[in-house]
Amino acid sequence: MTSVDAIIERLGATRTCDAGLTKDPWAFDTTKPSYGPGASALDMIPRNAPRQQPLGKEYTEASDEELQERIIDAKHKLGSKLLILGHFYQRDEIIVHADYVGDSFQLSKNAATRPEADNIVFCGVHFMAETADILSTPRQNVILPNMSAGCSMADMANIDQVTDCWEQLTDICGSTPDADGKQQIIPVTYMNSSAALKAFCGRNGGIVCTSSNARAVLEWAFERGKRVLFFPDQHLGRNTALAMGMSLDQMPLWDPFKANGGATPEQYANAKMILWKGFCSVHQRFTVEQIERARKAYPGVKVIVHPECSMDVVNAADGTGSTAYIVKEIENAPAGSAIAVGTEINLVNRLAAQHPDKTVFCLDPVVCPCSTMYRIHPAYLAWVLENLVDGKVVNKIVVDPQTASEAKIALDRMLRVHP
Repeated sequence: MTSVDAIIERLGATRTCDAGLTKDPWAFDTTKPSYGPGASALDMIPRNAPRQQPLGKEYTEASDEELQERIIDAKHKLGSKLLILGHFYQRDEIIVHADYVGDSFQLSKNAATRPEADNIVFCGVHFMAETADILSTPRQNVILPNMSAGCSMADMANIDQVTDCWEQLTDICGSTPDADGKQQIIPVTYMNSSAALKAFCGRNGGIVCTSSNARAVLEWAFERGKRVLFFPDQHLGRNTALAMGMSLDQMPLWDPFKANGGATPEQYANAKMILWKGFCSVHQRFTVEQIERARKAYPGVKVIVHPECSMDVVNAADGTGSTAYIVKEIENAPAGSAIAVGTEINLVNRLAAQHPDKTVFCLDPVVCPCSTMYRIHPAYLAWVLENLVDGKVVNKIVVDPQTASEAKIALDRMLRVHP
């Protein structure tokens, strides 16, 4: 039984957000480029997005049981030279094989602790594998099981757009430090971005943040600059800035598809936070109405959501934080608790199964997983592992040395702020 089917059965859901979820991921390897079925199905994918080569029938026609056995056998043959990383949002059939499970940066740090592993298989999405390649040793191979596993939010800001924005904002705000020595603008990129954008921050005095350390990173940035250009997720930036006491009128949006970003030069000049118009399609699905329904159905329910949700949803919830925060909140809740969660369905469903003494459910009643996490299926994991057994490295992720060096500067700054 596939994870989507299992989730539907467990939750008693009557529908999904996309009929394509009933198909296997390889059905989309030969269609026109897309993120695939799920939350990002309607998001526009870049023309140059990586494509996965079609799998052979020995993988696509194998049973679930056979794939599991082949993965276990390959893992045994590869031994300590293999490290499998599994993101929280992966399907259970992948998580069961992971040596580490966590969020994107936590997993990249895990990889750095295993220099003896020749091959790091990252069951996540493209930007995560890039970060692992940057933080791993030069002799290690970082492998993404499905090259079509991208991230629509990361793709909402590319290096050409950000460079153009930076040049326009520099014209408006200037480039000379003020009397206190502060830069006019500090670029801050969310971890969910390409290596090129991390490198941009590295060479322009900027930094990377995660959903768990965004406040500490912004405090670091404002010690050094008058304004922050925050990309690509507007919601994490806005929610964190509001919690720090900034007002909405200090946070104009920069829309890369509008002339001059869509706001006036005065608004950018007077800004504290300039927010890129990007978002996560999974977390966009959560609404205040869903929270209200959960409170009505479960009086006393605790509502916790990811900070990639909208400002209105975060304000209506009882708590907000990273995936690691959500996991800990549920682990620490007393037996009998009811907890409604606003984040990806695979994680919520897994947490519900792990804590049967608590009522844990997703705010969105419609099953709608992350489109690109969904692209990682046991068939692809078996394919990359069996190729490694045969001495072949497929789907290797390589960040060029210059980009990696500059990106690591921004990542190291973050680690000094919040290890």
